[in-house]
Amino acid sequence: MTQSRPGAFTLRPPAGMTGQTAIPGPSIPMLPILLTGLLPVFLLVLLGGAVRNRLSENAWAGLDRLNFEILFPALIFTAAASRPIEPASLLIVGPLVWAVLALGLALGWLARPFGPEKFLDFAGCWQSAWRFNTALGFVLVQALPSADIGLYSVTIGLGIPMANIFAVSALSRGTGLTAGAMLRRVALNPFLLASLAGVAVGLSQVTIPAPVLAPVTLLAEAAIPVALISIGATLNWRALGRMNRFTGVIVATKLVILPLTVTLVALALGSSAPIVPVLVVFAALPTASAAHVLASGFGADRRLAATLIAQTTILSAVTLPVWMSVAEWLAGR
Repeated sequence: MTQSRPGAFTLRPPAGMTGQTAIPGPSIPMLPILLTGLLPVFLLVLLGGAVRNRLSENAWAGLDRLNFEILFPALIFTAAASRPIEPASLLIVGPLVWAVLALGLALGWLARPFGPEKFLDFAGCWQSAWRFNTALGFVLVQALPSADIGLYSVTIGLGIPMANIFAVSALSRGTGLTAGAMLRRVALNPFLLASLAGVAVGLSQVTIPAPVLAPVTLLAEAAIPVALISIGATLNWRALGRMNRFTGVIVATKLVILPLTVTLVALALGSSAPIVPVLVVFAALPTASAAHVLASGFGADRRLAATLIAQTTILSAVTLPVWMSVAEWLAGR
């Protein structure tokens, strides 16, 4: 990867294609990184559990609606628009990212026989098999010497719209909408609109004036804390410790099968391209807290969705060190 100007980048071929040898990155202590990234998440979820009785069910539902309509769209937009995107990178990164998401969607469907009878409730959980925690990814990618934050920005910029198209389509089907109504709901979904707008800004390489961007950034900063507190407030803590076949399939898909598949494909192709460690970390991320917000916005079972988010987040404390180490090893081959 070569820098063309601050924030902009272009892709370069894998080291083996240019006759150069990849240099292994230095080993890094994973525990401090994981504590920095995951401990605040756990503490905010715990805080939500501690204050759940301070607000009524209607108040928590209203908070979720605020997150769905305003806060998370602001976060999605700023994440996708934060860095310029080179059009050429879309042709390389896009198909790879979309393939990872599509695999998560396909494997997550295997949990259907074990899930809720109501399709809408299943769809609210199904999205956990492919959606990803964007903010945690930023923390981990910036910590890895081999991973490029610019490539990660493109990855999420392309991944967020597709992940939301999958999720909104599934949830819309669960509400029993006609095809036309479903398409309108997908097209007007705040998450999708924010994703597309962010990618458009990144591609245009337009710099948004600071006074205009500042309030959007403030809204974005509130999205994750509010979502995590709401998750804690709606979480069935007893169910958290009782993994069943339904949640087991989805959690295994998200935390094990997706990053394992990326690793095996990279090994089969003999690739150590800069996108490889980014994709491994991307595939290994726990599911997004926005999945709970989206499920609630469509009227799906928000408690079950919140439980799956908590399960993937907590168990990722075990799986992420493994996949981060694998990412570094692949980059240094």
